[in-house]
Amino acid sequence: MKNKKTILIIEDNIDIREGTSEILELTGRYDVITAENGRIGVDLATRHIPDLILCDIMMPELDGYGVLFMLSKIESTAKIPFIFLTAKAERADMRKAMEMGADDYLTKPFDDVELMNAIDVRLKRHEQLAAEAAPEDLNLSAAEQVLLLHELIANSRVKTVKKKQAIYEKDDSPTYIYYVKSGQVRSFKSYKDGRELSTGIFIQGNYFGYASILLNENYEDYAEAVEPSEIVLIPKDSFLELLWKKPAIASKFIKLLSSDIREKEEQLLGFAYHSVRKRVANALISVAEKSGVNISQIDECIIDITRDGLASIAGTANETVSRMLSDFKEERLISKEKGKIYIHSIKNLRDIKQ
Repeated sequence: MKNKKTILIIEDNIDIREGTSEILELTGRYDVITAENGRIGVDLATRHIPDLILCDIMMPELDGYGVLFMLSKIESTAKIPFIFLTAKAERADMRKAMEMGADDYLTKPFDDVELMNAIDVRLKRHEQLAAEAAPEDLNLSAAEQVLLLHELIANSRVKTVKKKQAIYEKDDSPTYIYYVKSGQVRSFKSYKDGRELSTGIFIQGNYFGYASILLNENYEDYAEAVEPSEIVLIPKDSFLELLWKKPAIASKFIKLLSSDIREKEEQLLGFAYHSVRKRVANALISVAEKSGVNISQIDECIIDITRDGLASIAGTANETVSRMLSDFKEERLISKEKGKIYIHSIKNLRDIKQ
């Protein structure tokens, strides 16, 4: 049959997985791919790029929230319609699913009609949005977006900053968005008792400071250089003009903003529930992601991050970070090469117990 849609079912219960697959295949309208856990599901999604994903929440290896989070980070899978199939029916669970970007939420047990209606509605909505998108703007390729942003950067001033030098302070009115040409920058909140809470770490190729411009608010935190750095100052007006003319660029920064919000939520949860060992491992993985590594497909990588930078992300002292890195090195999880950190297994870092 022409125009068959591909649907990926991620479900650890074999009866539900096979039953749902059979229902969809019997219609003659869908090709079905199945996965018995979240990790396999992410792998299949990135390899096959299905038209829609049905995903359970409570699963071994990687739960449904983790699947949605990982796929939302990958450009080729970020826009795939995503429907949760789950026995969890609490309002808080439904709200969390929708806030993370799920398109729908079906509570088990569901009947065939309910399932088919949900799929039809989401596929039609996805096609409608794609048809409404202006080909010249919304369908800019990744390469075209990079070219436009590099033109903006090339026409902006570069500022050299020293280690610990402030880039902006809390309550300042934003006049620029910033691009790290070289070096490292951290953003943080400071409290009266002297405590500091890291809100972000930015390395070469990262943008920062755009949230306040997009939200039309003064800065809520501070930003300073972790090491001597070159920072490109992109004027606010030039940035907003590009967003207005090229909706694809606006979409890119909205996704970055959404990702930042999710990361901060996860970081706060980590401070509350994770051990220092787990937090340092997560900090290494976070830097790998920010460096452009597709951690769902690549298990080894090299990252460039200072001890101060890692301590800022993990919310702990430099000495503690040094001790954890030494432990990881002894366990052959990492090694150091010319001041950079070589991660031997992202999977093993992620699997470190809390």
